[in-house]
Amino acid sequence: MKTLVLGGYGNFGARICRALAADAGIELLIGGRDLERATAFAQSLGGGARGVRVDAQSPDLAQGLGYLGVDLVIHTAGPFQNQDYRVPQAVAAAGAHYIDLADGRRFVCDFPAAMDAVFRTAGRTAVAGASTVPALSSAVVDHLAAGWQGIRSIDICIAPAQGAPRGEATLAGVLAYCGEPIRVWQDGQWTEQPGWVNPVKVQFARMRPRRGALCDIPDLELFPARYAGVQSVMFRAALEVGIAQQAFAFMAFMHRVGLLRAPQKLAPLLHSTGGVFDALGTALGGMVVRVEGTDAKGAAARRAWHIAADDNHGPEIPCMAAILLARRLARGDALPVGAHTCAGLLTLTEFEPEFARWSMVTDVIDETAPAQ
Repeated sequence: MKTLVLGGYGNFGARICRALAADAGIELLIGGRDLERATAFAQSLGGGARGVRVDAQSPDLAQGLGYLGVDLVIHTAGPFQNQDYRVPQAVAAAGAHYIDLADGRRFVCDFPAAMDAVFRTAGRTAVAGASTVPALSSAVVDHLAAGWQGIRSIDICIAPAQGAPRGEATLAGVLAYCGEPIRVWQDGQWTEQPGWVNPVKVQFARMRPRRGALCDIPDLELFPARYAGVQSVMFRAALEVGIAQQAFAFMAFMHRVGLLRAPQKLAPLLHSTGGVFDALGTALGGMVVRVEGTDAKGAAARRAWHIAADDNHGPEIPCMAAILLARRLARGDALPVGAHTCAGLLTLTEFEPEFARWSMVTDVIDETAPAQ
């Protein structure tokens, strides 16, 4: 299967390419605007990988993909918060499958309605959000609540290691909603809360507690529709170094009072200077998903799933869903035709070999309060 990774030498794209280069069923093309970088990276991988010059914003993208004869395009060139659908439209026109790592709420949530018809016409599969959220997060919720009568609340927190590589596009994405009102499902109704303010303490199984603040992701909108009856859905990010978390809260405040109009424009500066805090942090990051509800016997239940990723391997996690789906397509396993969000397409069991590959440790903990 000829597979083109857009942004293939970037922070996440390079990780996906390293994983797929060794797959005998995949002919790998590493795409980007800098042919020299793409080619050099392809040569470092071996295995027949090839660098190609591809501009995702080119009006001739569909023709270029057709000329290359690609079967699958994996789009990693974020940030996705303000992207339109010209890339998946070009992929559909070229008759190829499409997977992206988008975490932009509108991009992912609106994707099926916008793109389903063209991919059904092409007889191909398109998946948005093949990343930590909602691909892994939905797999975890499904696992924790298997057999339950209902889910009352879902609470997710991602806690990156301070020392882990940070992509500029990722920083721009998270800064885009710094201080912006975020629509959140709480107590069975929609409300608005500002992003990156009012951090709260979050407990982890194998890491010290951190303070996490609200971030805008697709799960906040997808999960109230996916899990009937859920009353609250929350997502937070918890930075390891407290002063860095405070800096985001300060930028959120400045944006809310009108003194910082576009926080995302600070992404290049923060990307270049963020390393000054690395000495204050570690190489350990992780994630926790907590689910409360009613178990199979009708009793109140609360379970938590934790993952700890050491040695700065945390950025591998957002890449796993795209890797798993690409391998599935290369094997000839069927994926649903049309356009979909990546919620419920993978099970937690499918992720486990990838966790083991990077020596990541997971825990499932029963946090149900003892009966009085």
